[in-house]
Order: sequence, then C-alpha cells, then structure tokens
Amino acid sequence: MRLAATQAAVRRVWTVELRPQAERPRLFCLQCQAHAPVADAPSARSAALAHLASHARTEVLPGHLRTCQCRALGCSWHPRSRGCGGRVLLALTRHAGGRSWRLADTCASCASVTGGTALVPDTLFGAPRLEPAGRAPRRPRHSASSGPGERARVREMLTYLAAALPQFTSPAARLLALQCALRADTRGYVVLADGLLRSMRVRGRQELWLELAQAGWMEATGTQCGSMTVRLLDAAVLGQAPGRRERRRAAHWALHPAPLMLAPATSAALRLTALVLASHSITSAVSTSDLDTVCRLCGHSPQQTKELLDRLAAAHVLLAWRHHHDTDEVSWQFTRQQPDSSADRDR
Repeated sequence: MRLAATQAAVRRVWTVELRPQAERPRLFCLQCQAHAPVADAPSARSAALAHLASHARTEVLPGHLRTCQCRALGCSWHPRSRGCGGRVLLALTRHAGGRSWRLADTCASCASVTGGTALVPDTLFGAPRLEPAGRAPRRPRHSASSGPGERARVREMLTYLAAALPQFTSPAARLLALQCALRADTRGYVVLADGLLRSMRVRGRQELWLELAQAGWMEATGTQCGSMTVRLLDAAVLGQAPGRRERRRAAHWALHPAPLMLAPATSAALRLTALVLASHSITSAVSTSDLDTVCRLCGHSPQQTKELLDRLAAAHVLLAWRHHHDTDEVSWQFTRQQPDSSADRDR
C-alpha cells in the first residue's frame, strides 16, 4: 500500500518595496502584485510594515506547519553559518536602506546571521480580540509572578523597534519609543505624564520627539497641564497582544528592570544597554546572548557595546562580563539580584 505524500510546505514570505514616483513614493507588494500610494517617505515605512503585518494576520498557519523559509531557499539570505536551528518565528529584514522590507518565517539560527534582521514576536501581529456587543469587558487576571512575562514583552518590543526604527536612532529616543509602544491604546494614542517624562530625564527634550517624528514613527498631538499626548504612526504596534494592562506593567518594569539598579543620573546609552541585558536575563546568576543581538537592540557597534559593558562593570552594575570569541556570545552577571516587580503603577 502506497502512503500519501506529505503536505507541501506553505510559503510564508512577504516582501514590499518603496518605489519612487514623480509625485510621491508608492508601495508595491510582490505577493499582491499591486501598488498603493503613500503620503510621503516617512509614512511609507509605516505603511510598508502595516501591510506586512496584515499578511501575517490573515495568512495564519499552525506552528507545527511553519518551516524556515531561508532554509527552503538554500540559506541564500545569509553567509555560511552553523546551520538551521531553533524556533521558527517571523523575521523582519530591511534592505537598501529601508526601500525594501521582507517578513518571513525564519528559524532563530538563520535570523541571527542575516543582516538587518530582527525576530518579531507573533504576539505583535496578533489580531485584536473584540468582545461581543452588550458584554462587559472582562477584567484581566492578576498573576502572582508576572515578572518573567514583563521581561519577555520588553524584549519583544525592543526587538521590533530595532527593525522599525532607523539604525542611528539615539538610545534616549529608543527608550522613549519603548514606553510609547507599550502604553499606547488600540488607536495608537498614548498620554505621557510629566512625572514619567521627568523620571526618564526626557522632559523638555524636544529633539527626541523630533527624532521619532522625522523617522515617521510618531507625532505629537497636543500638550496639557501635566501631560503630553502623542499618536503612533506605526500601525504594526496597534494590534498587540496581550492587553493594555499587561503592557503597561511591562512599561513600568522597563523603568525599573530587575535585577539591576541604576543611579538616577545614568546616561541613556548605559540605561538602554542594561535594560537589554535585563530583558535577556534568566533566573540563573549568569546569562548569555549573541553579541550581535545585544548590539542590534542597542543600536551600537560591537566596539561601542563592549565599552558600555565595561562601564556597567566599572559602575558595579555588572559583577563581570565576557565575550566568547569562538561563539561570538557575551555572558554577564549582575551585581545584585532582586525579585521581579509586578506592580502596576503609572506616573
């Protein structure tokens, strides 16, 4: 008796290009084979990411059927490496300085050695859940140990921002974008209290808002006594899962990430580097990650990242750190270990 052939792997690769035109740039999807006009160059990037997100939402595939698309093409997206391995996730790759974007199912090993690539958590592209008409919204359950979840959400958003924001985005602007993305409502609006901005040492720093606005990522919509309202232009962050309450908890954890303690006057570059390390830390005393991952999330070169790690060690934030040249990984240990905080507070 002849067995039936196994089902062919489903292709999950979507690519969009920003093509210049006489009057304005146009968005072209290689899968849809269709053009779409966009307002200007900054909004074109957000339109491209939103279009890719729509493909990921509508073309859902069970995890056991997803395969590494890079491997299916002979691993032609990256130089020779140790081979495929790890969990298959969505990987966002930027080409030609942001004129072309690709979203594809890629294994962790291939994504880590593909230039201009960041892994995007599936929760970021999850469709928002709607409550039936007439039913009161359910109150979220409180977890007795929500610290690991908060750490994971911060790590996922840092990963996405590494691909969505220009590579030269400053550390202070990245930290500000992280707070905006985690605190935004379903329409993309977020109200930032003066106390929060003051605690982040960004109150009155208009150059940071201008930096994110010029990147086409957000715009300020108004100021009131004691707060500032902004609207995110990146449509890909609007349908995040889980809900807003859990994300606000993660935003608070990002301000005071366990297990590290930082002086109030710590620079944004050191604060961002420490946050990246904390988001990748595990329960054991020593944590490890790829050096390229740490560099990409911080927006720094390997040499800059190593200097920042030295400064964290000199400030006694890190007990020690080491670069493993054979695997190109870094390992570190924090000086202090603190229990994760699950408080849900807003400034």
